[in-house]
Amino acid sequence: MFLARINQKGDFSKTFKFLKASVTSDYLRVLNKYGDDGVKALSLATPTETGETANSWNYQIKQNGNGASISWTNSNVVNGVSIAIILQYGHGTKNGGFVQGRDYINPALKPVFDKIANDVWKEVTKS
Repeated sequence: MFLARINQKGDFSKTFKFLKASVTSDYLRVLNKYGDDGVKALSLATPTETGETANSWNYQIKQNGNGASISWTNSNVVNGVSIAIILQYGHGTKNGGFVQGRDYINPALKPVFDKIANDVWKEVTKS
């Protein structure tokens, strides 16, 4: 049997300070800003023929006991099929062909995720 010993030096006071401030701060305002940023990025990156899919992006903020999350949604659905998803991943055609998808969602949201990570890191490491 292998036993490991872990020694730790320091404390989590900065992390606890950040988390306590997060609970009392106006975090919904911040999440709404990131939600809006994501909608703008997705709208600009969405391949357009009519512009309907690009103009159909929105976001939702869900809160639970452990925190909150942002989900981006697209309401352009035709015959039960999300047009944003088939643009992303591709789709079959009536005559057996396949239209290749184009990865536009991940590159559009990457700068938004990077900004969230950077802003949270700055808060956690603030003196």
